Amino acid sequence: MRRGRRLAVDVGDARIGVASCDPDGLLATPVETVPGRDVPAARRRLVELVAEYEPLEVVVGLPRSLNGREGPAATRVRAFARELARDVAPVTVRLVDERMSTVTAAQSMRASGVSSKKGRGRIDQAAAVVILQSALETERVSGEPPGECVEAVAR
Repeated sequence: MRRGRRLAVDVGDARIGVASCDPDGLLATPVETVPGRDVPAARRRLVELVAEYEPLEVVVGLPRSLNGREGPAATRVRAFARELARDVAPVTVRLVDERMSTVTAAQSMRASGVSSKKGRGRIDQAAAVVILQSALETERVSGEPPGECVEAVAR
C-alpha cells in the first residue's frame, strides 16, 4: 500500500463532500462540505484543500447506476474531475465507483440518530468517507491504486 494522505470528493449538484485519511491510509474522516452550485468557487476551495492537506491523490466518486452504466451525473462528474485534475496538478486525480455511497452514509447517520434534515451537509462528508474507505480497501486488497486516473483538461 502506498503511503500518503488522500482526499476524497463526493460531487453533488448542491454540495460536495470532502474526506481525508491519515498518511498510512487506514482511516478516512470527514473534512467539510463545499457548496457545489458555484462550480468555479467549489473547485477553488478544493484546490485550497489540496494545498492544505498535501495529498498523494484526490479520489472522486463516480456515480454509476446499479447495473454499472453511466448517465448524465457521471458525465458531469467526469468533466468536473478533468477540470480539478488540471487545477491540482501534479497531484493525481482518480475516479472510483461510488455506487451506494450516499445511501450507505445516510443509513449510518440515521442509525447514529442524525436526522436527514439536520444532517444534509454531513451526509455529503460521510459519503466522501465511504468512497475513500472503499478506495483504500480496494488498494489494500489489490495492491494497485483504485479506479481510473483522470487526464487533466488543457487550459
